[in-house]
Amino acid sequence: MVALIVILFPPLVIAFLLVMERVEEPLRRPAGPREVAEFLSTASAGEVDTLANSGIRRAMVRWRRRRASRVRRGAEPPVV
Repeated sequence: MVALIVILFPPLVIAFLLVMERVEEPLRRPAGPREVAEFLSTASAGEVDTLANSGIRRAMVRWRRRRASRVRRGAEPPVV
């Protein structure tokens, strides 16, 4: 049993680290000027509140999540 744990533990840790790398990648990506301008023109009241309380990074994450769910549903708004 111990030998099985010793053999399986390193690959499981490596797999966990690879998954976490994929999760962290969008969080490390900086917001570009075009994306910030689009955020300011299309943000909901809740997203603006998040911007005021938590900063641009958290507000952009919330906005990207809403935009991604809208794209998945196929209801992309027209670009102004």
